Amino acid sequence: MKVIRIEEIDSTNSYAKSHIDNFADRTVIHARRQTNGRGRFNRKWVDLGEGNLFFSLVLKPSASMNPVFTNITQYASVILCDVLENYGVNAKIKWPNDVMIDGRRKISGILSETVMDGSILKGIVLGIGVNLNASQSDVSDIPDRVAASLNLEIGKSVNMDVFLDEFVNKFFENYDEFLEKGFEFIKRDYINKNCFLDKDLKVQVLNELKNGIAKGVNDNGELLLQDADNKELVLSIGDIL
Repeated sequence: MKVIRIEEIDSTNSYAKSHIDNFADRTVIHARRQTNGRGRFNRKWVDLGEGNLFFSLVLKPSASMNPVFTNITQYASVILCDVLENYGVNAKIKWPNDVMIDGRRKISGILSETVMDGSILKGIVLGIGVNLNASQSDVSDIPDRVAASLNLEIGKSVNMDVFLDEFVNKFFENYDEFLEKGFEFIKRDYINKNCFLDKDLKVQVLNELKNGIAKGVNDNGELLLQDADNKELVLSIGDIL
């Protein structure tokens, strides 16, 4: 595993994708500042300044697509919750992969992007941003969401490099077994860490709004909603509003 450290970049994911041929499997690209980070649905990930975490993992598990690759972000969310819990905070997952503090304040964003050459998979770029060191005013000023930062939760600053090492080591500890077994390998932990089940949800799915009670997560990591007509909706993508 190689770690590439960059002082400032627009986006670690964009950099990894554009140079994918130059990176070996399991390369970590870590930037101390990120000026144009992106989250799911092209949302901007706000840089809260020095001491916060922006990095991408370059993964090359095979030359062809496998359904399990769509669950890598969910695997990462479980790992991130475990690391945060070691710092004494109550970390929960909002489907599919947002990591929240106390189920309501977002502390991390996870974005997976694939690089294809025709039908050949050149690699998967897994981008992760974690708020580790921020002032309360900066967190409060983030638009459109209620955010959290680890230092504010535990009352002291967080060593960014140590946190990154803890996450990467834990991520790859069972990564090969996850690739072999798929979402079922993490399903119990994922459900135990959820903050969305049994709630009445509104889920934005592309240009449609789906409403229903979250009844479960299937073996593929998809969200099961029960709508007002007691019909089961199976959602593979979406954003809980």
